[in-house]
Formats: sequence, structure tokens, C-alpha cells
Amino acid sequence: MMELLERTRRFLWLFVELGFLTILSVILIYLILGESSGVFVKSVADNVMKFAGAVPTPSLVGFAVIVAIIYLVMQRLR
Repeated sequence: MMELLERTRRFLWLFVELGFLTILSVILIYLILGESSGVFVKSVADNVMKFAGAVPTPSLVGFAVIVAIIYLVMQRLR
């Protein structure tokens, strides 16, 4: 049972990484080609910019602090 859960966790994490890399590659294409990059690429870039603009700055700072704390704790545990 634990092996199945571990395999499922790895598969889901791989799926998340693949999605993140896809979004990053679309944003890179938009940065390289600009307005002539196509409808799909422009819509993805617009959605990412709307999402980034809608998140308040204190939330981003809090998220960065939490990530830094997790990183420091993980380094200490090794």
C-alpha cells in the first residue's frame, strides 16, 4: 500500500513539474517572439501576468519567508 502511495506521489509530482515547465516555456516563447507569438501564447502570458498582478505584495513576501524557512530547516536536517 505504501509503495502504491509513493509511486502515485512521484507521478503527481512529475505531472506538476511538467506543467510548470510547460508554462515557463510558453512564457519564454512570448518573451522571445513578443506580440507575434500567437493567440495561445499571448493568452497564457496574459493569464500569468493577471495572476501575478492579483497577488498582493505582502502575500508574496510571506510566501518567500516560508520557503526560506523550509529551506533552512531542510539544510539543518541533513
